[in-house]
Amino acid sequence: MRPQDVVILLKKVSAAGRSITNSQMAKELGISASEVSESLERSRIARLIDSRKQRVNILALQEFIVHGLKYIFPAYPQSKVRGIATAISAPPMNQLIQSGKEVYVWQDSKGDLRGESITPLYKTVPMAVKEDTTLYKLLALTDVFRMGRAREIEIAKNELSAILSKYGEQ
Repeated sequence: MRPQDVVILLKKVSAAGRSITNSQMAKELGISASEVSESLERSRIARLIDSRKQRVNILALQEFIVHGLKYIFPAYPQSKVRGIATAISAPPMNQLIQSGKEVYVWQDSKGDLRGESITPLYKTVPMAVKEDTTLYKLLALTDVFRMGRAREIEIAKNELSAILSKYGEQ
């Protein structure tokens, strides 16, 4: 697995209910169409998507995000930069937790916050989330699992489950 595989699977989830081609997904994510295709093949092998590469295995994806991301793709706060809120600083977590002074962001020169930089799962994440609020919430939640504390992770599990369960109803 590569970090962009998680981004692509979450994009499939956020696009539920509308037909999205690999080339559309590539354009919306700023990833090449061939990389999207290769990513979906890796996800098929990992059993995170069905054999036709159309339907995400929600339970497997949720288990991978909750229990695996922090080991495979950990995140650590870095220097202060301007950017887009993530982790506990972004919706839905910022409405559920009082974070005090901590502000975490994905670096973006047009961002509206200043905070500690978190390296996104893929370099185009800040661009991709500007047009897709569901993808934004999902990717911000993944950062909680990549770097969060136990209490934050428990809250994030419920939020992730709520969003992913809507996909299962499609």
